[in-house]
Amino acid sequence: MKLIIAYIQPDKLNPLKEVLYQNDIHRFSVVDAFGHSEEDGFLETYRGVEMEVDLMKKIRVEIAVNNDFCEKVVGCIIDAGKTGSIGDGKIFVIPIEETYRIRTGESGEDAIG
Repeated sequence: MKLIIAYIQPDKLNPLKEVLYQNDIHRFSVVDAFGHSEEDGFLETYRGVEMEVDLMKKIRVEIAVNNDFCEKVVGCIIDAGKTGSIGDGKIFVIPIEETYRIRTGESGEDAIG
């Protein structure tokens, strides 16, 4: 079992959802995130005061999958999010030690579905 965490551009969320749905991947979480990487910040004026904005808006997508789905999901994320520019995002794949479904008490691969 793996936990796939991807940071993508906000405008790539809908294309990613479409690709995931087309590949029968329906269980995922989405969270607003802000981060700093190689992207340059920009100046913004708020009530007459200039402020440097260096934390860029991103979307964090989390998908728990069984091992045989891992490469498929990573491929979907790359296909939907890649523009070739700095700031496209990152994907992290983390092993999951154990998983439990609260409703049924199932554990392991059965709990992920």
